[in-house]
Amino acid sequence: MKRILLLALPFALMTACSNPPAAKDSDSTPAPAPAAAPATAASSLDAAQLTANHWLLENAVDAAGKRIDGLLVNPDKPVTLDFKDGRLSVSNACNRMGGSYTLEGDSLSLGGMMSTNMACAGNLMDVERLIGERLQSKLTVRSLDASALTLVAANGDVLSFRAEPTAETRYGGEGVTVFMEVDAQTKPCPHPLMKDATCLQVREVKYNEQGLEQGKRGAYENFYGNIEGYKHEPGVRNVLRLKRFQIKNPPADAPSQAYVLDMVVGSEMVK
Repeated sequence: MKRILLLALPFALMTACSNPPAAKDSDSTPAPAPAAAPATAASSLDAAQLTANHWLLENAVDAAGKRIDGLLVNPDKPVTLDFKDGRLSVSNACNRMGGSYTLEGDSLSLGGMMSTNMACAGNLMDVERLIGERLQSKLTVRSLDASALTLVAANGDVLSFRAEPTAETRYGGEGVTVFMEVDAQTKPCPHPLMKDATCLQVREVKYNEQGLEQGKRGAYENFYGNIEGYKHEPGVRNVLRLKRFQIKNPPADAPSQAYVLDMVVGSEMVK
């Protein structure tokens, strides 16, 4: 099991503006009207939009407009960017990648990208190489709003992303990090609305700040509901890192808490 620590760096948003020079009195030709500000002018970029969403790669073309097929081979799991606490993380390539970033005007400047070191089957290694080559140094933010982000790499390649609100955005808060072990098999469980219902079997796992497990794990209990982002595979026992959110004004027959998968921290096959 590999444990990765990403250090949070400060996030800074700097804006700049310029004014056109005034025409001289002696110039008989009227001064041209200033050009309309582009959509990505520093004053119009809402940096909060970066952190409020996951950014899923929807299209990628080179400077000549040709589709970059190697970046778009997994439409069900597209390359995804996340911005938080001054750091950019990249998922759905081979390894998880991350590095610092700053936004200045319409420029997104990236620090050195680091990644885990794992070999992957299929084309994921190529996806990682291709996205890593484009997330270098400084990119231009062509557009940014609540639904879409367009980045232009230094070589002219254009990367288009669609927004998917983060759990923090959807539930209106940061949530609480918890660890939960999910047993290898589900079991029948009583449910007032579902006949023959089955439930995940879960128990809490506690760690200290050094990552050492504390206390003894209790008995498994029925888990009613859903863990967003988690797909249970029978025969595999997992320890999950989850974000737990309070649901505001839930329906009477619905849970008051939501659980969202952050990462799988350990797995084992169980016969």
